[in-house]
Parts: sequence; structure tokens; C-alpha cells
Amino acid sequence: MLQRTVVDAARRRLLRALAAGGIATTLRAMPAFAQPAGLITRPIPSSGEALPVIGLGSWITFNVGNDRAARDGCMEVMRAFFAAGGRMIDSSPMYGSSQDVIGDGLERLGKPARLFSADKVWIAPGTRGPAQIERSRQFWRVPRFDLLQVHNLLAWEEHLPTLLAMKSAGRLRYVGITTSEGRRHSDVERIMRAHPIDFVQVSYNVADREVEARILPLARDRGIAVIVNRPFREGALLKAVQRRPLPPFAAEMQAGSWAQLILKFIVSHPAVTCAIPATTRVDHVRENMAVALGPLPDAALRRRLIEHVERA
Repeated sequence: MLQRTVVDAARRRLLRALAAGGIATTLRAMPAFAQPAGLITRPIPSSGEALPVIGLGSWITFNVGNDRAARDGCMEVMRAFFAAGGRMIDSSPMYGSSQDVIGDGLERLGKPARLFSADKVWIAPGTRGPAQIERSRQFWRVPRFDLLQVHNLLAWEEHLPTLLAMKSAGRLRYVGITTSEGRRHSDVERIMRAHPIDFVQVSYNVADREVEARILPLARDRGIAVIVNRPFREGALLKAVQRRPLPPFAAEMQAGSWAQLILKFIVSHPAVTCAIPATTRVDHVRENMAVALGPLPDAALRRRLIEHVERA
């Protein structure tokens, strides 16, 4: 009952945001999905394939059920994301109707070829994993996933061999694991050392930097790509820092907002492959994607930003 209450509240927030952004009622045609020149990308270490450093998350924001206006809004967010050069969209069976909303939007957008589909398996026991994965694939309406991850390490001992076998058989391109909010980092580290995974997904931002000590260096050493979730702490971090004006050195990074400044901090870490902020608004996804077009902070600017936020 509590989970449903939380989801319903999140859905109401989403609909208000869609209305505020004018997305629910105004659908605009946009150009074909060509990659902008100068877009910052990072290679997936296990293959060398390039990914833009900004992706798109779907936790809460795409869980809109069958509300047609809200689904239209999510489709427009995806349209703007692809038009700006985006590739990775991340979801999970845990995210309510998000997978089906993504699949609906992708189909109406003509199934963009540039899509990098990242989903998860989240079920126990592990014997139920293949059926859940197939349901997820059908929701997305894709022939296969690019990346499947064991969500929050649930039954990872059973799921990981399944995903690795799928990859070996050509039914999956990449395998990963996820955690969030600083949980089970010791288990994540152990899996990274012992298993041939391609991706690890963790929480990281200017205020939550625990992964800098061991997980990010280990990812570089082991050749594992890093996806960053919760870049804004679901908005709480932005609310905290926006009480103060942007620091003067933001101009050196061509950051026009706190959201851009925080994302630039995240993706400037050399071990980070992609950050996946979630949003309900076209203007916000464009703002986020602009991070992949401008300069990123060097080590000195990163330190100054940390100090500035810690004083806030």
C-alpha cells in the first residue's frame, strides 16, 4: 500500500510538470536524429563503442500508466533526447509502467536506430529471470537489449550466469550490475573483481562521492563502464544548492544552471561513461544534453565546486 501511495504521488507530480512545460497538449515535429558535431562521448571499455556522456533515466518520470497525455509527454522527452544526440535509455521492471511507456514512445518515433537500450532483471528466485527479461523486451518492443543489469544485486548469483550466457549466445550485447544510494558497495566491488561484467551502475554526484575511493578506480583498472544514477538525488540536491547563485567559475565550464554544473562534475570523472538524469520536460532534457557539448571541469575546478557545495 505504501509503495502504491508513493507511485501515485509521483505520478501526480509528473502530470503537473508536464502541464507546466506545455508538453501534454503541444506536440511538435523535430528534425531527424542526427548526432550533433562535438558531442562528448566515452568508449565502453570492453568494446570501444562510443556513448554520449548523458543518457536518460525513467525512474518515476515514465511511470504514467495509460494516461495518453502523459505518454505523449514522455514521447516528446525521448524525441528531444534523440534529436540532441542521446542514445542510452535506462529502465527496470521495478519502474511500474515505464518500460511499456518507453516502448510505446519508441514505436511512435519510428524505432530510432541510435537507441542504446539498458534494462534490468529484478526478481527472485533467479529461475524467474528469463521470463521477466522476455516480458521486458516485449514492453520495449526491441529485438534484443543492448545492456541488461542485475538490479540492486537481487539474486545476482543466479541472474549473472543467465545474462553472461545470453551475451555469449548473441542475445545480449553487454552485462552489468547496479546499486544506488551507496548500498552494498563491498559486494559490488567483489563482483567487479571476480566476474567479466561490462557495466556497473552506481550513485554519484558532487555531494555523494563514496565511489571515488574504490569503485571508480577499480572500474578503470578492470575496464568496466560506469553509469551514474541519481545525479540530483531525485531533485533534493538541486533544491539544496539552488538557494545560492551559481559560482563565478561556472562560466569557465559554460554551465548556465546548477543542473548543468552538477552533471559536468559527474561526467568529468575519467571513469564515468554516462549519467542518466530523469526528467518530465523537454526543456530539461535539452538542458541536460547540452552538457555533452561544452567543456568539462579539470581537477582544479572539480575541487572548487566540491568546496563551494560543502559551504552551501
